[in-house]
Amino acid sequence: MRFHLTRFAVATRFTLIEHGRNRFAMILVILFVPVWTSLAYLAMPDTPARMRLRATGEALAPHGNELTAISRALNAVTLITGFMMFAATFSGSGFDRRLAMAGYPRAHLVLAKVTALALASAAVAAYATAVICLAWTPRQPLLLAASLFCAGLTYGALGVGFGSLLRREVEGMFAIVMTSIIDLALHNPITSSGADNPVMRYLPSYGAMQASTAAGFSTSPVPGHLALQLTWFGLAALVALLGFRNSTRNCLPTASIPPLGPGSSKADIPAPRQTASPSATASDTKAH
Repeated sequence: MRFHLTRFAVATRFTLIEHGRNRFAMILVILFVPVWTSLAYLAMPDTPARMRLRATGEALAPHGNELTAISRALNAVTLITGFMMFAATFSGSGFDRRLAMAGYPRAHLVLAKVTALALASAAVAAYATAVICLAWTPRQPLLLAASLFCAGLTYGALGVGFGSLLRREVEGMFAIVMTSIIDLALHNPITSSGADNPVMRYLPSYGAMQASTAAGFSTSPVPGHLALQLTWFGLAALVALLGFRNSTRNCLPTASIPPLGPGSSKADIPAPRQTASPSATASDTKAH
């Protein structure tokens, strides 16, 4: 038991150190979350937007700027956690591969990444919730933080998958940015006329968007939609696990010696070179 705890603690420490070295991600957390959320709140009109919340069936009329602020907070959380996990996985893939080939348990490496993802998602979600609460007061702040946390978990797992499967850094960054923008832009009825389309429920952030909207403008709990978002996290984590397994597989070439069969003979194997003995050399000299 102590062996497993030690291996897990060491892997987690190295993973957190890798995240701590990503200063650009720290700047994004400190600046991008409040700037992006505040701009959405201040720039959008506060005209009520009539909508039906699918999570509860209620007809709501939230202020447009408050609804957009929630959508932008989700966008910021998903982008940052996805970027952090992608950057850590992409830059540390060689180190993880060497550890796995040296015999370090892969299960401990995976658990360390999940722990780091949970800590990063919790920190960014709590920060984004605090930023929103400075502008206006949601009905259920804890539910809002939980929905942001679950969305961060989902995109963080996608970041690990992209970092394990894609070969160039620009490909992973583009995949994370476009997935988050397309996913969350379609959910906001202020910017998308198809927000009530049934197809929306198949997008990765549907559960988080419904739960965060309910947290902002309703008093009804929606545990089913948080569970739906965690299901998306499970699917993304499975993709990430397969990608991590593929990237840390043993790539060393193994020497294979074909067995001797009926068609093979000793003549096929080159004989080692013989070095002339001193006595033979001496007799050869006398003969000359």
